[in-house]
Amino acid sequence: MASNDPTTATEVDNGGYDFKLYRYDPSLPAAIVATIVFAVLTAVHFWRLRRAGAVYFTPFLIGGIFQTIGYCGRIWSHFDKESIGGFVMQAILILVAPALFAASIYMILGRLIRALGAEHLSLIPIKWVTKIFVTGDVIAFGLQAGGGGIQSAGTLEMYDMGEKIIIAGLFVQIAIFGFFVVTALLFHSRMLKNSRAGTSQGPVAWKRHLYVLYVTSALILIRSIFRVVEYLQGNDGYLISHEIFIYVMDALLMAIVMAIFAVWYIGDLQPKKASDDASGLSSNTDHPMMEVRDHSKGGAGNSPC
Repeated sequence: MASNDPTTATEVDNGGYDFKLYRYDPSLPAAIVATIVFAVLTAVHFWRLRRAGAVYFTPFLIGGIFQTIGYCGRIWSHFDKESIGGFVMQAILILVAPALFAASIYMILGRLIRALGAEHLSLIPIKWVTKIFVTGDVIAFGLQAGGGGIQSAGTLEMYDMGEKIIIAGLFVQIAIFGFFVVTALLFHSRMLKNSRAGTSQGPVAWKRHLYVLYVTSALILIRSIFRVVEYLQGNDGYLISHEIFIYVMDALLMAIVMAIFAVWYIGDLQPKKASDDASGLSSNTDHPMMEVRDHSKGGAGNSPC
């Protein structure tokens, strides 16, 4: 940094660049509410994951932990706006958490297709569905996390470089998500046209799963587009200068995503394991590749639509 006080206007000699960590006083009540909301939702997801054994939802759970810690960083920043640590904590963790949500969301589609035995209706060969989308998500995550790390180096030049890398990561995330939605929509259309599969959902509530994917994907896409615009406007832009936007266009949307999956949990698409019978877990041998769990004793969130 060019100044020891990052909360005041900071100019470099040759650039006249006005830089601030925060252009407002971080709200303590808002940060506390966000921290509590994400902590509760994360705890619910931890309970859901253990109950359903949905290991592929672990990245989603970690994303919830990142959100919780990130908003703790904003509490820290309220008491010490000059702290680089608090700023970096909230900036990086809140930024990358949706990429972890996306990783689990991508895995749902491949498992759903296998559970339905509808591999022939997929736009992408089933063995590549999860690999393509998760790989793209890892790239997006790496760019955003790497860009955030570079920004924490403490110079305006590095901050600017990190900003460009983060924008690239957000664009990758948007592109991958867009392709994912197209793939899901095409599969949905083909399922509806398939006379045998389209007449009944069978043991898997596939329509409900797809609608959940559409809604949560749209929310993450909206959030990602907001973040792109925010970073493109720069450190002195309108969006980054008004705290309300990070809560309305990021925190609220991501809390809704977590709440949707907490209610309509995707816990019936677990791969079968040979050890399931020995461990007393319920199983269904109608399909050789996937286990369709019996939720007759579960909550309302698991009832088929």
